[in-house]
Amino acid sequence: MGSGFSLGQDFEREIMKAAQSGLREVTNDYQKMFDSLGRQYRGQPVEVIKPALRREWSKIGGSISDPELTDYATLISEGTHIEMNV
Repeated sequence: MGSGFSLGQDFEREIMKAAQSGLREVTNDYQKMFDSLGRQYRGQPVEVIKPALRREWSKIGGSISDPELTDYATLISEGTHIEMNV
């Protein structure tokens, strides 16, 4: 009758585990970046932090808008701990 394809529950569970593992890895990469930049640039002007943050962000493979970049750079400058959660 139908030509649909149904994944088995075990397969779906394994796909979800792999996706969550990948997400945790990426989250850890961003956390390490924020921790490092926080130590290095705390108290520095936002305009000094933004290029470093953009450079490090792109190394991880992401892109970031200028308003977001400014927000994160401001937090880093203020010494606010940025915590990534999965």
